[in-house]
Amino acid sequence: MNAIEFDHVGKQYRLGLVSTGTFSDDLTRWWTMHVRHKEDPFLKIGETNDRTKKGDSRFVWALKDINFNVEQGDVVGIIGKNGAGKSTLLKLLSRVTTPTVGEIRARGRIASLLEVGTGFHPEMTGRENIFMNGAIMGMTKQEITRKLDEIVDFSGCERYIDTPVKRYSSGMTVRLGFAIAAHLEPEILVVDEVLAVGDAEFQKKAIGKMQDVSKGQGRTVLFVSHNMDSMLNLCQKGVLLENGSVKYMGDIRSTVSEYLGGDNDNKFIQKKPQSPLFISTVFFTGTHENQSGLFNFDEDITFTAVIKKDADLKVDKNAVMSVILMTANRTRICNYEIPIGDMQESERSIEFRYKSKTLLPNTYLIRIVMHIPNVQFYDRQDTCSFKVSDNGTEFLKYNGTDNGLIIYTPDVNM
Repeated sequence: MNAIEFDHVGKQYRLGLVSTGTFSDDLTRWWTMHVRHKEDPFLKIGETNDRTKKGDSRFVWALKDINFNVEQGDVVGIIGKNGAGKSTLLKLLSRVTTPTVGEIRARGRIASLLEVGTGFHPEMTGRENIFMNGAIMGMTKQEITRKLDEIVDFSGCERYIDTPVKRYSSGMTVRLGFAIAAHLEPEILVVDEVLAVGDAEFQKKAIGKMQDVSKGQGRTVLFVSHNMDSMLNLCQKGVLLENGSVKYMGDIRSTVSEYLGGDNDNKFIQKKPQSPLFISTVFFTGTHENQSGLFNFDEDITFTAVIKKDADLKVDKNAVMSVILMTANRTRICNYEIPIGDMQESERSIEFRYKSKTLLPNTYLIRIVMHIPNVQFYDRQDTCSFKVSDNGTEFLKYNGTDNGLIIYTPDVNM
């Protein structure tokens, strides 16, 4: 049974002046949309929401032709770059704003946490806001009172519960907002990136609660975050948005892999060799032969590099291929050299492997350099980035602690 259905949903915004320009047209628009419930008669074609290009139209589609269903009990991660339309999608679902075209059908009560302070009256106390939010969701005073102690305890705001929320810090506001949204028994829980405001302890606590809500109580969760580890641990399915449209839908692992792959598909291919000895192709393979840019912490990661040379080139015996492991911001972690001297064939395939439980969860980059050290340079390529994800192994029980990038086990004498 579908809990949520997006049927050809689109949201268009007009840049600059909002009205149609005349009172009669404004009145016609209001009558058509709000009384007759028809499409906006002044709707323009406009452009997609591509922030990388300067458009000519004054109309921008923040979302365009969104079609997908969410089944009851599913936990769905909405993934995409800044400006892809994630928050707009959740605002439409939460009825903060209405779609320009299309229809959204949701079955059950929706609890939303979209922005810091969403749904709070700043002059009211935390306790009063709990009762107000519960009443908006259709709960009786007795139902809210029964949940009150649990909400206050989860939020950690007991000392300040009778203080106006305008005095709360952003972190306290998010704590209380999430506690209310998660505990007032909604059929659909909608959570935007606001959890990033909380500390590591609260984020872990909130994700655990969302897992309980979805798995234990069979409720539906839509979750937006830029933290891919949280996505992988919490969600079952994923929707990837790009420029306001759905680029990919599938299980969460394949969706995250598609997102991390970007334009290079996690595979480097040399287009125009500039050297007689060059790197032709590099691709990554996991333990299960999955060629992607996403691997588990307890998974071997194999990199296959294909190098080629011109037929008349004699490779010096001292030539090497240096494999440099770096962070995403190109900080070097370690270097390994593979001899390639006396290469007779025109093409050679070289594999190198990082064993499981060596690279801690992070995003990494491989740089390959073909050279004779301090003598001659042939080719250098920064290949595609890859990500190691936290899949719940024993070493990662220290959630939120910076354990570095690689694991080194020294010899210890006791």
